[in-house]
Amino acid sequence: MHLLIRSAMISTGLWAFLQPASAFVGTGVSPIAPQSVGGVQQLRIYEIPPQNEQHFHSRFRDHTLRIMTKYGFRIWSTWRSVDEHGTVRFIYLLDWQDRSQAQSAWAAFLADSEWQRIKAETGARHGRFVNAIADHLLEPLKP
Repeated sequence: MHLLIRSAMISTGLWAFLQPASAFVGTGVSPIAPQSVGGVQQLRIYEIPPQNEQHFHSRFRDHTLRIMTKYGFRIWSTWRSVDEHGTVRFIYLLDWQDRSQAQSAWAAFLADSEWQRIKAETGARHGRFVNAIADHLLEPLKP
């Protein structure tokens, strides 16, 4: 999102409305400050099996955020969405300096032995956590 738009959202109070503080409670991670916006944002949308939604959110809160932080992930915000068919989605927006930083951070995170262990353990205990992932790197339009 363009910095000017984010500034307007903050000054009008819309930013507070869009910030689900509960997503970051107890994680040691907080949404990034608007002044520190990088050059590329990444929109991630996960389709979650409804029966594992709470397990997914617990794993994200208790483990994923902490491990991502080690590799420079900066999360703007997280959202939950349910469509008319009952499809549950977990959506979050990340901030990166450039595409290269995003690619190297994701490679490091996915190779992290602690993440691999946690993912395998929770998957064995609860089954599939994610049915599908949509991933979009967003670059600002330049007039």
